[in-house]
Amino acid sequence: MQLDDVKISRAIIDNYFKKLLSCLEVDVALVGAGPANLVCGTLLGRAGIKTALFESKLAPGGGMWGGGMMFNEIVIQETALPLLQKMNVRTKAYEKGYFTADSVECVSTLISACVRAGTPIFNLVRVVDVMFREHQGQKRVNGLVLQWAPVEHAGLHVDPLTIRARYTVDGSGHPAEVCSIVSRKMDAKLNTASGQVMGEMSMWADRGEELTIVNTGEIFPGLFVAGMAANAAMGAPRMGPVFGGMLLSGEKAAGELLKKLR
Repeated sequence: MQLDDVKISRAIIDNYFKKLLSCLEVDVALVGAGPANLVCGTLLGRAGIKTALFESKLAPGGGMWGGGMMFNEIVIQETALPLLQKMNVRTKAYEKGYFTADSVECVSTLISACVRAGTPIFNLVRVVDVMFREHQGQKRVNGLVLQWAPVEHAGLHVDPLTIRARYTVDGSGHPAEVCSIVSRKMDAKLNTASGQVMGEMSMWADRGEELTIVNTGEIFPGLFVAGMAANAAMGAPRMGPVFGGMLLSGEKAAGELLKKLR
C-alpha cells in the first residue's frame, strides 16, 4: 500500500478532534499528569467516570521521570505496594519498609494504565483560568479555561477555549496552579489556614509523605487538590524522590470523587 501524505494528516486531525469534542463536558477534569493524577485518572476511568487529564508539558509523568537527581530510581514505602501491584508496576525490596522501582517503567506504566482505563491525556495544553458559577451567594468551580502551552510560552494574545467539569483536581505539583488562580482571580478563600495557597515547606520526607494524603481533598467547592499540590496549598513539607504518598493521594482523591459523583 502506498501511503498518502494528506490521509495521514486527516487521520490525526479527525481522531484528535473526536477525542477533544468528547471531553468538552466531563465529570472530572484533572490538571497536571503527575503520579497522583495518573492514579486518580486510572481509578476513575475504571469506575466508568468520564474524566480527562490536561498536562502543559510534552511528556506526562511530572517529576517521577528523573528519580532523584537524574538517577532514574524512585523509593516507594510498603503502604503503597498494593496500589502499584494493581497498576502492574514492578518493585524491588531494598531494606525493611523501603522498596525501589525504575522510574521510567513506573511512569510509562501509569500513563498507559490511565489511557487504557478510558481517561484521555491531552498534553501541551495549559490551564490558564477556571470557569465558575455562583449559587445562593456561594462560588463554585465548574470548568477550565484551556490554551495551547506553546501559545502561552510565546506570549501570544490568542483567546482560549473552555470545558465544563463537575469537579476539577489540581495536581499541578509545586505551583498548585489552579488553587492559585481561584484564590487570586475569584477573591475566594480556600480551605487552608490562611485562605490562600500557603506554599510548600522545606524537605521532611516522612512528614511530607503523611501530609500529602491527609491534605488531599476538596479545597474549594468543585475543586480538589492532590499530590504535591496538596502540600503546597496547605503549607506542608516537600518529600523528594519517594512517591508512595503521591500515589496514595491519587487513590484517595478518586475515592472521594466517586462518593460525590454517586
